[in-house]
Amino acid sequence: MDSSNNWRERLYVMIFQSDTPAGRRFDGILLVIILASLVIVMLDSIDSIHRNYADVLAYIEWGFTAIFLGEYILRLYCSPKPLRYAFSFYGLVDLLAIVPGILALYYSDAQYLLIIRIIRMLRIFRVLKLSPYLKQANYLMSALRGSKQKIVVFLVSVCTLVTVFGTLMYVIEGPEHGFTSIPKGIYWAIVTLTTVGFGDIVPKTPLGQVISSLVMITGYSIIAVPTGIFTAELANAMRGEQLQHDCPGCQKKSHEQSAAFCSRCGSQLFKKVE
Repeated sequence: MDSSNNWRERLYVMIFQSDTPAGRRFDGILLVIILASLVIVMLDSIDSIHRNYADVLAYIEWGFTAIFLGEYILRLYCSPKPLRYAFSFYGLVDLLAIVPGILALYYSDAQYLLIIRIIRMLRIFRVLKLSPYLKQANYLMSALRGSKQKIVVFLVSVCTLVTVFGTLMYVIEGPEHGFTSIPKGIYWAIVTLTTVGFGDIVPKTPLGQVISSLVMITGYSIIAVPTGIFTAELANAMRGEQLQHDCPGCQKKSHEQSAAFCSRCGSQLFKKVE
């Protein structure tokens, strides 16, 4: 029993802990296998390769599925709390890497769902210890939360504009010029306002071309608005993180948003770089 428990503990360290040499090797090999399986799925989607090597690629993919299934079973076996792992984020991701391969045995088109294995590459954050990058991601999430209401108002305004412009173009151009309905006009307004310009629907009347020009100019005017909102919130989030630093004079831990000096002792919070 002791030898079995020791082997199970060693297996747990190797599979779940990436701060040991064995754990890093295991995760590194696993990431290589995941990448290889993704390459196989991509190659199989190319028609010429699929016609000539479909059977070979299928066998290789079944081999990858067997490897991932074995790994998943080992994780359940050596985990102190198997159910907790099974319903955790990484546990569900590991399961998703297996299910499409099994479904592909019965539904051939399901094999392309194997591309979701790329989600397993999230393990690279554990392998490479990218915690500083995760901290930077927190700034982005804070900025998104802070700018949510402003962006919602902006999107509502844009939706109103494209509805008005789309309706006008439907009335002015009509079905004979491709504007067969108000939703079709709204589609044209969205494509034009975002400066994408597919060109599948084009106004032909002079008045329609004038309105089209107004939509283009409006698009250039407002396209930078959400970027500006998000950038301002991102700067505030990073500024707020800086203001959590201790005051050099009295060690006060937090300060007002626009403070350059400590409100308790008057010490300068940020020294100028010469």
